[in-house]
Amino acid sequence: MKACESGTPPEDNKEDRVNIGRNHEALSVLRRGVGLVLVYLPIITLPFVFMSAYLSYYHLIMVGAKDLKKLSDFLPKRETHRYEYKNQITMDGSFILSFAQSKLYWILNCTWYCPVSVGLFEWHAYLVKVIENWWCPFNHGRKQGYDNAKIDQSFWHIYPNELEKLEADDANDPIWNDGCSGCPSAASQNDDKK
Repeated sequence: MKACESGTPPEDNKEDRVNIGRNHEALSVLRRGVGLVLVYLPIITLPFVFMSAYLSYYHLIMVGAKDLKKLSDFLPKRETHRYEYKNQITMDGSFILSFAQSKLYWILNCTWYCPVSVGLFEWHAYLVKVIENWWCPFNHGRKQGYDNAKIDQSFWHIYPNELEKLEADDANDPIWNDGCSGCPSAASQNDDKK
């Protein structure tokens, strides 16, 4: 099945989509040019994001984590990319020095910069969720989104005297308690109360 054949979401589950394509050409060339520069300025922050992610990763290793996902788990395999340099398509530029006419521009953007940036931020978010699940097994309105960062037990669960202090839905949430795999998560319990 193709992605476009997946069907439309039900009425009560309105699709969350950003409108950008309908607006782009109506904007001034200057505004679009500034926007193009702004997409590359975050490159200067990437070393700090890498450092933060690896500090988070090694923090978890140092406190006993095993089976942590690595950055490579969040990056697309090279063979899954549609284009290589020799068959990379380009756009007709609106002016003679337009980057859109360069194969290298599209390869660097669409094979390296974008997927590595997305993978790095997804990996970092995953690690921070694992850290929060380890240190803070306390439910809040966004914890259902931490389901992709499950752990066996939280810091509180490994100390019986401390476990008793947790609210029942915190003690028995399968996101941070593998002894409770059949229990409904507090997030779904909260949904049921609505």
